[in-house]
Amino acid sequence: MAKKVQKAAKKAVKKTAAEKMAKKSAAKKAPAKKVAKKKSARKVSPVMLILLTPSTTLSAVIGSKPLPRPHIIKKVWEYIKKNKLQDKKNRRMINADEKLKPFFGGKNQVSMFDLAKFINKHAK
Repeated sequence: MAKKVQKAAKKAVKKTAAEKMAKKSAAKKAPAKKVAKKKSARKVSPVMLILLTPSTTLSAVIGSKPLPRPHIIKKVWEYIKKNKLQDKKNRRMINADEKLKPFFGGKNQVSMFDLAKFINKHAK
């Protein structure tokens, strides 16, 4: 009789183990859907919102109205593209015209990477 009880207990343990495996496989088959998080709006650095007054040489190109640095850069690039001042062979170089020559410190041609240096000098 003790053997019968042991066999019954083993069957009960096997059933519970089988039930656990069934639950695990069911969980694997149908994973819960994840809710996509909403992307928060990109925050602008307060430094980028500071209004800078352009010097007289820079105001000849973009106007005399105080603007934040990103807007100044954008207006300078608009002027360069509008007047087709990028070098045809080497697009990284910008050719100076009458308005840009004093802004570039008298140079005929400067690299686009030097624009930030000149904007720092002419916008306070």
